[in-house]
Amino acid sequence: MTQSPAAPVPPVAEKRPHRIEQLGRVRIDDYAWMKDENWQQVMRDPKVLRADIRAHLEAENAYTKQMLASTEALQAEIFEEMKGRIKEDDASVPSPDGPWDYYSRYALGAQHPILARRPRGFGPIDEAEEQILIDVDALAKPHAYYAVGSAAHSPDHALYAWAEDDQGSEYYRIRVKDLATGEALTEIESSTGDFAFSPCSQWLFWTWRDEHGRPARVFRRSVRGGDDVLVYEEKDPGMFLGVHVTSSSAFIVIGAGNQETSEAWIIPASDPTAEPSLVEARQVGVRYELEHWNDRFVVRTNADEAIDFKLMWADQADPSKATWREWIGHRPGVFVTGMHAWKDWFAVTERAEANDRIVIVQAETLETHTIAVAEEAYALSLDPGYEYDTEVTRYVYTSPTTPRQWFDYDMHARTRVWRKTQEIPSGHDPACYVTRRIQATAPDGALVPVTVLMLKDTPLDGSAPLMLYGYGSYGHALEPAFSIRNLSLVDRGWVWATAHVRGGSEKGWGWFLDGRKAKKPNTFTDFIAAAEALIAQGYGRAGHITAYGGSAGGLLVGAVANLRPDLWSGVVAAVPFVDVLNTMSDVTLPLTPPEWPEWGDPLTDSSAYDLIESYSPYDQVAQKPYPAILATGGLSDPRVTYWEPAKWAAKLRDKTTGSRPILLKINMEAGHGGASGRFDFLKEIALDYAFAVWAEKFTI
Repeated sequence: MTQSPAAPVPPVAEKRPHRIEQLGRVRIDDYAWMKDENWQQVMRDPKVLRADIRAHLEAENAYTKQMLASTEALQAEIFEEMKGRIKEDDASVPSPDGPWDYYSRYALGAQHPILARRPRGFGPIDEAEEQILIDVDALAKPHAYYAVGSAAHSPDHALYAWAEDDQGSEYYRIRVKDLATGEALTEIESSTGDFAFSPCSQWLFWTWRDEHGRPARVFRRSVRGGDDVLVYEEKDPGMFLGVHVTSSSAFIVIGAGNQETSEAWIIPASDPTAEPSLVEARQVGVRYELEHWNDRFVVRTNADEAIDFKLMWADQADPSKATWREWIGHRPGVFVTGMHAWKDWFAVTERAEANDRIVIVQAETLETHTIAVAEEAYALSLDPGYEYDTEVTRYVYTSPTTPRQWFDYDMHARTRVWRKTQEIPSGHDPACYVTRRIQATAPDGALVPVTVLMLKDTPLDGSAPLMLYGYGSYGHALEPAFSIRNLSLVDRGWVWATAHVRGGSEKGWGWFLDGRKAKKPNTFTDFIAAAEALIAQGYGRAGHITAYGGSAGGLLVGAVANLRPDLWSGVVAAVPFVDVLNTMSDVTLPLTPPEWPEWGDPLTDSSAYDLIESYSPYDQVAQKPYPAILATGGLSDPRVTYWEPAKWAAKLRDKTTGSRPILLKINMEAGHGGASGRFDFLKEIALDYAFAVWAEKFTI
């Protein structure tokens, strides 16, 4: 489509130059005024947003709506397609625990689930036997935004607790109720949403979020109310904090850590009011976590240069490093991603070459066998359930062409029982699609896996529009899994490609280490190499690719928009982390000190300052012809604050020498995850996809 001379006029953000001096360097930020000086209050109550900022964001939203008015029918069509792939009255496979089966289910048309239980026993869910624990849809009705972050029943099955957020700011309220009477027992404010019942069911351990939005303390409170007792306080603002109970229910574990360093404290479940005991003092660069297995601990660690982690035995009485003995040694390229214990069995989850496997270990003999799938690209995950003394676990298998399948696996007999396949009401034929795994060669010779999904008859002559998705931070792996969303583009003849770039852990923890701090530019050049490899093999062509990423993936696509604007017809940057230098220099923001191990500290390290500045999308915006860009954000987002995409869009629009539009859409009633309802969220995805189709057809 050709841009009409009568096209809407975009908002022009006022420039209010703000001078910043740092480590002998000076930068001028024309749009710093978009950050409300009372942003902490805005996170909790968006109505207090400063009037001039609100007016600008609303003008941006109106402009985006006008510019994309011609796509509204397409948005509605894509939304209905995605909704049609969801079984509206779907239910999870019940998970047994003692006398009960626990599960979630949706009522027809409901945005949120019902969390419930029934007397134990496989078979169709009979609502007459059901006890509703919480009806999330009913709880959400009074709120524009409502999300349950975590929920759990007490070990004695008498109580139920859940953490709720009604702003999107991730300041959770924990509520506990008596399941016999329905009585509300206690309510806890300013939580991270992280909590754990003591195995005796008498105490709730929970993590407090401070005024900067950081997890800073673990408290203990009687489940029936009363005063909070401080159990642990983390003095280092650069550490994340959480609490959980081991699979054996023998210990309560408090964990502190960031991307490179961790530390654990334990409390015996037999004495839940005891002072926590340090396992091993933190050492920069060493991560460890522990699982209790009968009469010993198993420790997963990268100590002693075990880059892809190894497993160690540790004494139950003294699990400090002095007692660690090697069990499963380090194997370069085989990333030990996790572990879980049962009384007679143990599971080790591993990833190699961007694919998963599950290794099962028998307690008495330590004999092992593997659950694996011989496909080119797939995802395999463990769903271990609640019970410790069991022979049966559950796993989930999926691939880009295969909807999720749940299997109960008998670890002794090595047999599986199918429990459920994700139902696609509108229909899905895997034979119509093909999944491929190609390798792109990065500038330094590294091979970057790229997973491709397309219709089987898609021509490989460069004529198909291409969506290239990426993330590449924090060691987060993009699993090659089935998506009800991506098919709406693939069915329109698009190729969907996922670039498993460095900064993720698809090829091991070393793959992550090669994409952080001083090596962060590898993430961006890997993505560009993926695009070029796809072009070379006929999956797309330059100028007809949409780059898509969210959060730190928004940093990725923002960076490549600066580096190679010629490759992209459009860029979709969802809640994008694009103002990296300013954010990593602001210690009041929730994630700044905890993320210095990922990006570097530009307040004290001049080399970190210079490196971050060299790739920060906001700082590197220059006079060049940018592709069409859609940036989205959430007003109460504490992870990527609303002003990051707002400032970026303003600067891009001021600097671009091309005529392709720069659009900004801020959800004024949500946070980092967008709309909370399962259908409302799809409307946001439909907007992203419709923009990509629109940008592909846009001509200057």
